[in-house]
Amino acid sequence: MDPYDSVYTTPSAPTGVIVTFALIGAAIALVGIIAMWKLFTKAGQPGWAAIVPFYNYYVMLKIVGRPGWWLVLAFVPFVNIIIGIIVLIDLAKAFGKGTGFGVLLIFFSFIGLLVLAFGDARYVGPVADPQAMANRGGGYGGGGYPQQGYQQPGYPQQQGYPQQGGYPQQQGYPQQGGYPQQGGYPQQQQYPPQGGNPQQGGYPQQPYGG
Repeated sequence: MDPYDSVYTTPSAPTGVIVTFALIGAAIALVGIIAMWKLFTKAGQPGWAAIVPFYNYYVMLKIVGRPGWWLVLAFVPFVNIIIGIIVLIDLAKAFGKGTGFGVLLIFFSFIGLLVLAFGDARYVGPVADPQAMANRGGGYGGGGYPQQGYQQPGYPQQQGYPQQGGYPQQQGYPQQGGYPQQGGYPQQQQYPPQGGNPQQGGYPQQPYGG
């Protein structure tokens, strides 16, 4: 009897389980990278930064408004946990969400990232940096165009021609300089009352006869 006949060529049960979990983990990682890519794009950052180790965390700090040197704290034991919690809460606020959504990101980061990336959340700015938010004008929620739009200097209210300089009210020719009232010839020069020949030097009043 050949001793090699008892060797099975099919993989064992533990190996199959490992391969299955590896495939599931790779799929989750791929979806996470896609979500991070989309999230960076929403915040105005390059999407390819999501696939670069360490640099993606630096971009995340930039999105929320934290200083870049916090990247060093991410390698300090126990401190990195606190930094991670703060950054996730800031990330929720940077996309218009509250602290409750930040808690969701802490315990269920995968689900929270998918909601921020593919949902209707909009990037409002680096909320952890007040100076950057002031320069930004409060983000999309604080400095919207309807408040600074063209509705304030309206032409009909400020420069209305009928209210300020209407020709019929200011320069009416019949009221200011009408010819019949100021300089009418029949009233100023009446030839019969001033000097008629019959009254001043008419021939019947000065006869030649003595």
